[in-house]
Amino acid sequence: MNHIKIIKTDQEHEQALAYLMSLMDKEIVKGSAEADELDVLALLIERYEEERYPIDPPDPIEAIKFRMEQQGLRNKDLIPYIGSASKVTEVLNGKRPLSLNMIRRLSESLGISAQVLIRESQQKSIENPEIDWLAFPLAKMRERGYFDGFNGSLQELKEYAAEHLSAFLSSVSSGFSLRPALLRTSAHLRSNEKETDSYAIWAWQVRILQKAHLEQLPVRYEKNTVNLAWMKKLVQLSWSEKGPLLAKEYLNRSGIHLVFEEHLPKTYLDGAVCLTAGGNPVIALTLRHDKLDNFWFTLMHELAHIALHMDGSNVWFIDDLDFNSAEKIEQEADALAQQALISIADFNSLKSQDPKDIKALAKQLSISPCIIAGRIRFESGNHKLFGSLFRDKVKQLIV
Repeated sequence: MNHIKIIKTDQEHEQALAYLMSLMDKEIVKGSAEADELDVLALLIERYEEERYPIDPPDPIEAIKFRMEQQGLRNKDLIPYIGSASKVTEVLNGKRPLSLNMIRRLSESLGISAQVLIRESQQKSIENPEIDWLAFPLAKMRERGYFDGFNGSLQELKEYAAEHLSAFLSSVSSGFSLRPALLRTSAHLRSNEKETDSYAIWAWQVRILQKAHLEQLPVRYEKNTVNLAWMKKLVQLSWSEKGPLLAKEYLNRSGIHLVFEEHLPKTYLDGAVCLTAGGNPVIALTLRHDKLDNFWFTLMHELAHIALHMDGSNVWFIDDLDFNSAEKIEQEADALAQQALISIADFNSLKSQDPKDIKALAKQLSISPCIIAGRIRFESGNHKLFGSLFRDKVKQLIV
């Protein structure tokens, strides 16, 4: 074994290979000195090659796909090892990490080294791995047409929730990095202690941006357009039976989107306002309470946020107006909204709560009598006042 030594250079590697080949050409007896020399030389050559020309172990996802191809397996064949069709898709797309249980089952069943599977995938890093895709109100979102072009069953939607929701959430290039409103968004949420579904609010926000994105406005919004005088002029459109539609046109001509989108379960939303990446305000109304006075107050409240609180940042104001907030900015928005609808002086000039006097004041101010009646109900705390009178609907105009 005089020729055997640690290999340190490529020249020594070539000499060792040549000597190894010469040994292999001989008829070596098993257990002989030459057989031992052959084994030791092969180990030294292997060690040098591993150090000099290291080969990275395979990526775990690529290893799984290679074994699937070898064995003619399809995605559904991995369900017993990974857990569900949606999880299989997420794992193979690099959007879900392999759990220890998955690694154990895949290693035992497909014969892939656990050491390979434990390695961090070199694929695209998992986007939002903390998102619980099945926490979204998928059934209601599907019913409302949130998933454009998807005609499958609810079960299919659940199985591929990550895929469809990822496409939905990234469908608007608005400059926003939205997250569930109660988790870590830049949204200011006005809500009480009700159990609010943050995933549903998130989905609703994206839907609003989708609709605004599809709406072409004739002008860009000019800063400080919205003020008390401008809002009062808008309120006078309430005198028309088509007031809500005229309001949308009025806003659009000032560079403001007005979007209608019904609230999702456990969101308790009346309205919201944000800015697009281009700087145009977006006002969203749910028409949760289908009454004309609610429409006008919610609209004025969101406009008040634009006038008082929007500073050009990607901040959302999301409002449940059933909740009497003690926050300063919400009280400011409420006060400006009420002033725009009917001033304290004009309201105090009302002679009585007689419907005739309400109609007379409404005519004098050129606003809908529903606005005055709604203010009386709010101030008195009696929402049954006037029975069915002064309770005009809005949805029938919009839908």
